[in-house]
Amino acid sequence: MLRTTLAAGAVLASLLAPTAAHADPGGDAIPALTDARGRALTLRGWNLADKAHSGDQALSGITEKHFRDMRAKGFGFARLVVFWDDLEPQRGRYSQSYLRKIERILDWAERYDVQVVIDAHQDVFGPAFGHRGIPAWATRTDGLPFTPHPGDWFSEYFEPAVQRAFTHLYEDPDLRQAQARMWRVLAERFRNHPAVLGYDLINEPMGELREGEDLATAARRIEREQLTPMYNRLADAVRPADRDGWLFVEPTPIVGEGVPTGLGRIDDPKIVYAPHFYNSGMEAGADYDPAAGWIENYERAVTAYPKAYKVPVVVGEWGPLNNALPNMNRFFREAMASLGRYSSGWAGWEWCYGGGYCAVDGAGVFRANKELTAEPYAEAVAGTVRTSGYDSAAGVYRLAYDSADRRGSHVTELSLPPGAWQVATRGRAIVLRPEPGRALVLAAPGARVTVTVTRRG
Repeated sequence: MLRTTLAAGAVLASLLAPTAAHADPGGDAIPALTDARGRALTLRGWNLADKAHSGDQALSGITEKHFRDMRAKGFGFARLVVFWDDLEPQRGRYSQSYLRKIERILDWAERYDVQVVIDAHQDVFGPAFGHRGIPAWATRTDGLPFTPHPGDWFSEYFEPAVQRAFTHLYEDPDLRQAQARMWRVLAERFRNHPAVLGYDLINEPMGELREGEDLATAARRIEREQLTPMYNRLADAVRPADRDGWLFVEPTPIVGEGVPTGLGRIDDPKIVYAPHFYNSGMEAGADYDPAAGWIENYERAVTAYPKAYKVPVVVGEWGPLNNALPNMNRFFREAMASLGRYSSGWAGWEWCYGGGYCAVDGAGVFRANKELTAEPYAEAVAGTVRTSGYDSAAGVYRLAYDSADRRGSHVTELSLPPGAWQVATRGRAIVLRPEPGRALVLAAPGARVTVTVTRRG
């Protein structure tokens, strides 16, 4: 076993001697998300959102401190919420000020080595219904009624006017073109920014139920007949501007009830399936019920699409409203284990300083049980991962992988949360640069490697 005290120079020559490479796993395995060097990525982080400010004050609630604090706790990923209504407040007129504000946030992300997915967010469609997202000028309701539901905003998705607005967005040629132009503007502006990993094309899309249709049936139809063509259109809009960014596509939120998606194939080589991981009871403030089997049902449902279409999975949002209830410690442990089995990562909702969904309090201390989201993990593996997992009770993370051959990168990057950690390797590999919060592992081409990270004390 080679520990971090070994000198790299003494062993580099032997490490670089050629050995046999190992094939990628086949079968129904879900592929990994990868970077430009072909390394398998794990994204762990949080959503960054400022829904309180718009216009001249848009995005003012997101600061450099957010990125500094996230990285200090071991998180290297952010899903950045942006709003079409701020980008294009008047049809055809894009706010250069808003684009500069997004760029400033991306510059902070680059400074702290945080990868970002830009999320075109909507809640209950947009400002026409008292929320944020799709501009009022792009909202068509055919005069159907809308009644607000104070204290139960999700129910507003089922108001006739909101549902009809989604239908027009999906079906009206001019609105299709406007949505595509909006994405082309974003992609052209940020395609070369080092912090940008990709684009989440629309947050939690919904649609219009037909008479006599149950919710699960409607969701699968909307996903099959409206969302799939929309995602193909938006992919076609982004690609002339950005050939390399990953495109994140979401099903309807109904997937949270354990309903497999009806999405079809998106004809693009860099698609990420990006469902959300919410339970309706817990969203209403209820405690986690381990006997209900929700996590198990969700995992079965959510893995069907990426297995069928061979695309990676990143869960774009998750986390309960009330994280201090008696069963929430168990929930976070079981959720983290589940997410680790099938996904290339996740973004919790949300990194903010206070109560409710916030990850940390005003002093920057994790709120109850949310410290369980901070684990050692491999941000980038230069090879094929065989097994990976963290035993929270023992404080031990183990990663086993087959190193890339000579054509690939051989440096694997580990992220370590605050605390004292010992990093050790087995196989033809060494730890190059252990430091607070990070460690680099260099492996011989084609080597079979095991990395063990152990909590001290």
